Amino acid sequence: MSTQIPQQETESETEPETEPTEETAQDRRLERKRADEAERQERAEAAAGEDEDRITLKVFRYDPEVEAKREPRFDDFQIPFEQGMTVLDALMYARDHYDSSLTFRHSCRQAVCGSDALFINGSQRLGCQTQVGDLDTPVRVEPLPHQEVEKDLVVDMEHFYDQMEAVEPYFQGDTPDGEEQRQSRENREKIKMSTRCIWCGACQSSCNIAAGDNQYLGPAAINKAYRFAMDEREEEEMKQHRMDILEQEHGVWRCQTQFSCTDVCPKDIPLTEHIQEMKREAVKDNLKFW
Repeated sequence: MSTQIPQQETESETEPETEPTEETAQDRRLERKRADEAERQERAEAAAGEDEDRITLKVFRYDPEVEAKREPRFDDFQIPFEQGMTVLDALMYARDHYDSSLTFRHSCRQAVCGSDALFINGSQRLGCQTQVGDLDTPVRVEPLPHQEVEKDLVVDMEHFYDQMEAVEPYFQGDTPDGEEQRQSRENREKIKMSTRCIWCGACQSSCNIAAGDNQYLGPAAINKAYRFAMDEREEEEMKQHRMDILEQEHGVWRCQTQFSCTDVCPKDIPLTEHIQEMKREAVKDNLKFW
C-alpha cells in the first residue's frame, strides 16, 4: 500500500486557515515530483505481487570510488519471481527498479558472449543461463573469486586475457595463395568441443592452482592451445612451438586433475581431459629412442 496518502492527509490537515496564496512554479514541480514518486512506488508494489511470488536476491556490493561504499557488503533485493526468470533477469530488475548504481556485465543474454560469469550460490555460473527456479533461496550473487573486483560484480579480466593470448590462439604459418585448408570430419569431431570456449573465465576462477600461481596458464588457455595443436591443419613447426609453451614450468604440468574447471564450464567442455591429452603429447614429444 502506498505511503503517500497519509502524507497528503497530514499536509491538508496542517494547512493554515488563511487566505490562499498563488501557487508558484516551484510548488507545481514539487507536486508533480511527489505524484511521480507515488506512481513509481505503486507500480513497483504491483509488480512485486504477493510475498510467496518473490525471491530474495543477495548481491555483493563494492565501490572504491565512493567513500561510503568502500566496505564490501551484501544488499538484499525482493524480486518478483516469474517462471523462466534467470539470475541475469533478476539482477536487471534490481538495477532498474531499486538501485541504478548496481553494476554487472552482460551482453548477448544467450550464453555466447561469456560476459556475465558470476559466483552464484557458491558456484561459477553464467547469469543468463542460470534459472532462478533451480536455485535455493536466498539467491546469493558474488563476483568471480580469485580476481580483483573493480565494482560490485565486475572483475578485472585483463590477466585472464593475457593468459589466453600467451598460447597464441590462432593459426600461423604460410599457406599457398588460393589453396584450401581441408579438415577431415574425424579431426573436426576431435577438436569440436574445444572450439566452444566463450572466454567467460569461470574455469580459471574455479581452479585452485590458478588461484595460487599467477603465472599458471590455466584451463581455458590450455584448452585453446589444444584446439590448435590437435587440428590437423596446424603446421608441424607451429605445433612444436605451441607445445614448447605448454611444457614450461607454469604450463600443463601444474594441473592437479581436480576437475573443478570441467564441473563449472557452461559449455560442457571436457577441460581436464584436454589438459591430460596435452600432457601425453608433451611426454611423447620428449621421448627419445636409441
